[in-house]
Amino acid sequence: MKSITIKDVAQKSGVSPSTVSRVISKDTRISENTKKKVLKVMEELNYYPNSIARRLANKKTDTIGVVMPYGTEDILMNPFFQESLRGISIVSSDKCYDILICTSHKNEDEIDVLRCLIKGNKVDGLILTRSNEHDEAIKYLRDNKFPFVLIGSCLEYDDITSVDNDNEKASYELTSFLIEKGRKKIAFIGGELNSVVIKNRFEGYKKALKDNNIEFRDEYLIFDKFLEESGYKLTDKLLNLDDIPDAIIVADDLMSLGSMKKIKEKNYKVPEDIMLASFNNSILAKYSNPSITSIDINSTELGKRACEKLFSILEGNENEFKKEIISHKIIERDSTKSI
Repeated sequence: MKSITIKDVAQKSGVSPSTVSRVISKDTRISENTKKKVLKVMEELNYYPNSIARRLANKKTDTIGVVMPYGTEDILMNPFFQESLRGISIVSSDKCYDILICTSHKNEDEIDVLRCLIKGNKVDGLILTRSNEHDEAIKYLRDNKFPFVLIGSCLEYDDITSVDNDNEKASYELTSFLIEKGRKKIAFIGGELNSVVIKNRFEGYKKALKDNNIEFRDEYLIFDKFLEESGYKLTDKLLNLDDIPDAIIVADDLMSLGSMKKIKEKNYKVPEDIMLASFNNSILAKYSNPSITSIDINSTELGKRACEKLFSILEGNENEFKKEIISHKIIERDSTKSI
């Protein structure tokens, strides 16, 4: 059986082979009528272009990379990354792009991972899903002028295209919310201390205490990784203090599950003895027992907008407003409801 070629498509469409190639590569110079005619013939002839050859000819991979923090096997348990990936995939699939999930491993420098992606022409652009203080990955991508968008904020550069929440304001509102509930001994459990999102949330927490004339206590501020076991261990430290907190803010819903488990093990009641509140408004918070009050940061929308901005860059239509702030709101559940 004779295989269908691009010349066959061109002949039946009444156009040149180069025009068919331009339709396949989504060249904007091709009129909509010509495009529809060629695509219809391709479908009738059951012709599918060789994607590898097309990518080589266009010098494109039709793939975007999503850079995850170290330890993807644990990170993918976190609903924030699941939801943001969902948002990214909605946009990328509409653009007929694939997604390559990238992470560094133990004893592996993240810059080596990025260098391999860029020098190996594996992706057309990147989405970073986290940012740290003095972030070497951001500096490397910026210095190499490689297309990327950050989900988060950058402290060192003001020209980074990014999508984020106002994390300081969100944390301020959540802390004030607990204070209005009559709680004065509020602890804060955070993720990695060099994480920009944690620094911003810590500042909001501290400012809310100050504005309400509540003394900041060093022993109520503790940090570790964004893992359930971290929330468990850190809560144990808080509950072994001479003066235990009457409310705990946890930087992430996954960590808050560990916190809730330890509170129960110590035979304290939520919310009567200790109120618990968190961030991300994931399914984990909704179906915890008791359910956990959490700030909805619109994780899916963060992923969608980051991906849309990346395609704007790739298409040469980068928005002049480099940083976009996505709204948030407190979703109150049983863990903070007055009895």
